[in-house]
Amino acid sequence: MDKWIEILKKNDYLNAKKYIKEGGDVKASNDAGECVLSHAIRYGCDFELLMLLVESGADIFDFDDEGVSVFDIAITYANEEMVRYLIDQGISVNKTQRRSGFTPLMAAACYGRVEIAKILLENGADKEAIDSKGFNATDFARKMNKKTILELLDYDENAPKNTTYAR
Repeated sequence: MDKWIEILKKNDYLNAKKYIKEGGDVKASNDAGECVLSHAIRYGCDFELLMLLVESGADIFDFDDEGVSVFDIAITYANEEMVRYLIDQGISVNKTQRRSGFTPLMAAACYGRVEIAKILLENGADKEAIDSKGFNATDFARKMNKKTILELLDYDENAPKNTTYAR
């Protein structure tokens, strides 16, 4: 995995392509189960390099030992192009591998990823889905004080259920 990290940190398409030809495993992962594709997104690699990994066999449905998926990483690191691509490839905007039930929309709400939240909602994200503690995306947006996300989620601060809720 060290060789991959070195290449990905530099966003080095040519060396990635060369490494793949030499037998570099695009399905490799670190001790926490984080795959090459997740690392590439995290390091801000160009879409062209991400597609090279995918076309060379990287699993877009992969997730780490905590249930954090490639899709979750694309949301967290605000990679709109990858989010759209993954949805087009059949990734569910409502499914999560996390034991907590933390959904993609909840992640977008937490990180204030407005454009990604719009993409998720346009593709059927469930605003009312709750995690294992009973929180939904609106609750996360409130907690993180993401006002633009709250507007997007049609939050009404004067609704009776919201007047007693502490931020």
